[in-house]
Amino acid sequence: MELWNNPSCSKCAAARTTLTQAGVPFRLRAYLEQAPTAAELTEVLRRLGARPWDICRLGEPAATARGMAQWPREEADVQRWIEAMVEAPELIQRPILLLDDGSAVVGRTPEALAEVVRRARRG
Repeated sequence: MELWNNPSCSKCAAARTTLTQAGVPFRLRAYLEQAPTAAELTEVLRRLGARPWDICRLGEPAATARGMAQWPREEADVQRWIEAMVEAPELIQRPILLLDDGSAVVGRTPEALAEVVRRARRG
């Protein structure tokens, strides 16, 4: 499993702790330093079953500066959103966990993390 990690994020810390305590192996990806490509982010969105605006942190200064809260959320706008998130990876919601079964989860809640542990143990 790969965990897209921001070391200063409390939700990422909770995910690391939960996985470690459950004995679930994972690899950290420092996605702020190793930004995803547009193709990688597109694949993550597919795995999540989400659109880019679903996982965009609109309160970040990079989103405010771009006026992203007012951007259209239509199929024709997907690439614009992805390009902005690749250019400014701090816009990507965290933590994202890419499970070995090909799925992905945004692990912001204890319930989401419990589901990740359950699926990892099952897999």
